[in-house]
Amino acid sequence: MTDETHDPSAHPQLSPDTILVRGGLTRSQHKETSEAIFLTSGFVYDSASEAEARFKGEAPGYLYGRYANPTNRMLEERLAAIDGAQTCRLTASGMAAVTAALLAPLRAGDHVVAGKALFSSCRWVIETFMPRYGIEFTLVDSTDVAAWQAAIRPNTKTFFLESPSNPTLDVSDIAAVAGLAKACGVRLIVDNIFASPILQRPFELGADVVVYSTTKHMDGAGRTLGGAILGSTAFMEEHIDPYLRHTGPAMSPFVAWNVLKGLETLSMRVERASASAARLADVIAAHPATNYVRYPHRTDHPQYALASRQMKSGGTLLAFELKGGKQAAFAFLDALQIVDISNNLGDSKSLATHPATTTHYSFAPEVQAELGVTSGLVRLSVGIEDSADLVKDVEAALNAALG
Repeated sequence: MTDETHDPSAHPQLSPDTILVRGGLTRSQHKETSEAIFLTSGFVYDSASEAEARFKGEAPGYLYGRYANPTNRMLEERLAAIDGAQTCRLTASGMAAVTAALLAPLRAGDHVVAGKALFSSCRWVIETFMPRYGIEFTLVDSTDVAAWQAAIRPNTKTFFLESPSNPTLDVSDIAAVAGLAKACGVRLIVDNIFASPILQRPFELGADVVVYSTTKHMDGAGRTLGGAILGSTAFMEEHIDPYLRHTGPAMSPFVAWNVLKGLETLSMRVERASASAARLADVIAAHPATNYVRYPHRTDHPQYALASRQMKSGGTLLAFELKGGKQAAFAFLDALQIVDISNNLGDSKSLATHPATTTHYSFAPEVQAELGVTSGLVRLSVGIEDSADLVKDVEAALNAALG
């Protein structure tokens, strides 16, 4: 790489849309237009003394693909710039990012408070995996700030929440929870996957660490798996860098390149999909096959006022309950002609799933009931297809769900 770096993130007068296209861009001596992919496992040195100096941190340069890569570095700088973080580290999947952010700073005897409404793998890490190493946990209603307060212990080190949550789209007051965390010396980690950095800015609300699955909106085309951890330089250097270096959940530079290209259209895709999601939420709410719709910017959402303040729009996802339970949900899904049945989300294609039998199937029935994951619940991730076509498809499937 040359020293020629075009980094608009250093110029705060530039808009986020410009940073999404050009943030962190570094060109090689060939002056390529698009970001270069450095598909290499390692790097060479001009001399043994240069290798020694790099490993000691006395000379700049890359060491090994598991530690860092020029393509990955561009993505890290772009993500940090768009989210307003000091720095970013990449991982091979969203769950690798969540696990690293949670586990790396903790040790036996520490305590974590987390929202109950979480993706099933996140709950497994907190409820099953971390206790094996002596880390304690308490699960709370993430929308109840008093519950967070009541759960704090002298050994509490971390708060963790999703907002909006998967799959019921509960919205937590990030600023209030962050204020409580700071007053108690606790680190707040926010999973911002559903909202994306386009619609919600957790660092501005007081979060210490933000995690993403880049698989979702950032790639946006169903091509790759990836994750990102964003936070302070001190947090990364003390906790995340040693963990990633020695455990090895590195993102492929090919994946990083795909995500870089996906970011160029992130804002347009999220805004278009969100507009369609809002329209579909109204259509579904008015249909006789449904009991209710959960969409953050609808006035009937339980945290509507908060979501209106905290999120730029209602987002690309919605959830709704069909009156006929599982039978009606399956009839709805099977009748879809445009929307695909898939447990993924944040894609350019619209995707629908039945959480009780897919993403949250491993939860005990009483846990599903507590979270609102009923047999009739459907989660819909809205893509960028023509809005009118989506309405026709969903209305026809709702009619099929009536039986």
